[in-house]
Amino acid sequence: MSTSTQARPTARAASSKPAADESERRPPRRKFGLGRALAWLVLGVSLLITLFPFYWMLRTALTDGNHLYSDSTSLWPEHFTFANFKRVLGLASDEESRAAGGSGADLDFLLYTRNSIIYTTAIVVGQTLSCAMAGYALARLRFRGREFAFAVVVGALMVPPIFTLLPNFVMVKDLGMLNSFAGMVAPTLLMTPFTVFFLRQFFMSIPREIEEAAMLDGAGHWRIFWRVVLPMSKGPILTIALTTAVWAWKDYLWPLLVGNEPDNRVLTTGIGVFLQQSPNARPDWTGLMAASTLSVIPMLILLVVFGRRIVNGLNFTGLK
Repeated sequence: MSTSTQARPTARAASSKPAADESERRPPRRKFGLGRALAWLVLGVSLLITLFPFYWMLRTALTDGNHLYSDSTSLWPEHFTFANFKRVLGLASDEESRAAGGSGADLDFLLYTRNSIIYTTAIVVGQTLSCAMAGYALARLRFRGREFAFAVVVGALMVPPIFTLLPNFVMVKDLGMLNSFAGMVAPTLLMTPFTVFFLRQFFMSIPREIEEAAMLDGAGHWRIFWRVVLPMSKGPILTIALTTAVWAWKDYLWPLLVGNEPDNRVLTTGIGVFLQQSPNARPDWTGLMAASTLSVIPMLILLVVFGRRIVNGLNFTGLK
């Protein structure tokens, strides 16, 4: 009996010891003081200011065009309707469009969306691959003029894009590539200075021992780039691809100059033409906001799908 009674407290002490260790390992909870309350308040106000224009765009798109100005002070569309989305997508007749407050202007949304997808995909694929190869060459290969080439890339970062607009337009016109996808993607298909600089800085952070080990196995620079460096650079590559996609998707001025024919218009220029072609005295704000809302959805999907991967995979040490 004595041995059993002595074993029970020992067992209890042994079982309670891990719990005590776990409680000691847990970080102490921070007190919710005035500083944290102010930080959350500033964060909430900043988030509200950032998201409110998107909410108002959606609210306008869901409002009947005939009652838009009468409901201008309401935060919620009192005359709720999906007719604006239907007529933007070409699913409503002319009578239904005018009954919903439409202007009568046409917007081939599906065609312009297809053109934007082609334009964005070509720039993202071409620019990401070519800039990755250029960045790797400037970071790892030894050749005459390497430092000068990198200095030219850094110098190009200082040149505003508007300064190269006219020379690029003249070049595309002389090559006979106006109103074509080739002319639209030509200036940014192969490289942009920031992308080369960004990837070059990351490739320099990869330990050389990894490449030397691959060379001992008989791999050359080309094989090392595709089999070793690129798999280790998923975070930066995804970051560059996503930022390039967002930039190309919202690009307006260059596609307007080079691809203004209906068959080559991207979504941004198509929406601009739709606004200008409104035959009424006032713009078709409900249709414009419906088209703008639909144009945001593809980039929003990309951010939701790849945003967490970029945050988890983007490390600048070259190791995982």
